[in-house]
Amino acid sequence: MQMLYEDLNPPLRRLMGPGPVDVDPRVLRAMSMPMLGQFDPRFTEYMNEVMSLYRSIFQTSNQWTLMIDGTARAGIEAVMVSILEPGDKVLVPVFGRFGHLLTEIAGRCRAEVVTIETEWGTVFDPQQIEDAIVKHQPKVLACVQGDTSTTMAQPLEEVGRICRAHGVLCCVDATASITGMPLDTDNWQLDAVSAGLQKCLSGPPGIAPITFNDRFAERVQSRKHVEQGIRPDDYEASDGEIIQSNYFDLSMIMDYWSDARLNHHTEATSMLYAARECARIVLQEGWQTRFARHRQTSAALCAGLTAMDLQLFGDQSNKMPNVTGVYIPDAVTGDAVRTEMLDHFAIEIGTSFGPLHGKIWRIGTMGYGCRKDNVVSCLAALETCLRRHGHNARAGAGVDAALAVYGDPQQTIFSEPSIQSV
Repeated sequence: MQMLYEDLNPPLRRLMGPGPVDVDPRVLRAMSMPMLGQFDPRFTEYMNEVMSLYRSIFQTSNQWTLMIDGTARAGIEAVMVSILEPGDKVLVPVFGRFGHLLTEIAGRCRAEVVTIETEWGTVFDPQQIEDAIVKHQPKVLACVQGDTSTTMAQPLEEVGRICRAHGVLCCVDATASITGMPLDTDNWQLDAVSAGLQKCLSGPPGIAPITFNDRFAERVQSRKHVEQGIRPDDYEASDGEIIQSNYFDLSMIMDYWSDARLNHHTEATSMLYAARECARIVLQEGWQTRFARHRQTSAALCAGLTAMDLQLFGDQSNKMPNVTGVYIPDAVTGDAVRTEMLDHFAIEIGTSFGPLHGKIWRIGTMGYGCRKDNVVSCLAALETCLRRHGHNARAGAGVDAALAVYGDPQQTIFSEPSIQSV
């Protein structure tokens, strides 16, 4: 006999890990809008609006600024599989888990992958990257801007220029950093950038914004093949090797998002609505206000953690402003505290991976979740759970320190995002 499950009714949480984060209620409302056919003129108008909005999000004039249906990793895969042919050399600077992911994906594209590595909690000086480019002569540099596994952000202002000077394509994964810190695609000379909604954009995972310039697009088009059954009458295959994935074939996806409207796939309608609203909310807030909000909230959280006699992880000069790493005290079992935070306070914080697993917690303050009430609630709950596990700090010290940051009129330079009900 088939089991009849109860109505779906997930518990309410404050998602304060490294992502996904709480979805802005305005995005949830947008996702409930009526379904449209993928070639309905109103829907293709929405597609064009999304392209325009995300040019502003990526700070680019790239024509090819569009969505890949899938989580953030789908955007990475579309970029990599569409540009890399077997035997191409790729350089990956690894400073955390997601550099290893880029290495994995490039390897599955049958590229020749070369890595340089630095200790987790640090990042690369641009000269180290240029030295590796000169030594290895790659076709592509694949790099993460912000790696949530270490909470570090790789400075990119010089990296794109270095790649351009040496004829190397610069491909960046900005999933964890986009709209939480500056990302200037055109001025930084980045050839392709991919992202996701589930971090600072405050949307659900399931669609991946990407952008790439004409330099990148030309390489993709040199491999263009259109699947049989939807080929136009004037179709001629390119000489380059066929892109190994049909679903992530950017040469066909470009035609889907252009006036050609190639029927390559069915667009994820509700996710497109979500992406549109995520971008609209960011741009409505304004860049300087948004970046200041993330910086101040990060400063308040760090002040609170330090006041609780906890040690922050990593090189603080290169810390991401939307996620914070903190060492787990020696006498404390990290997963036990995380479980109590969830069970008693409905607050989720993260652990980490690889050499940092069980050594640090990661606390996210991203997008819609980047709020004073989240910070003080998290600090109060963490203090209680730590005390129950033998780590004693002065009662209320963390909350007091955080509120002091928010209460300084010289630092309070923005308004809290409104908390709207659905």
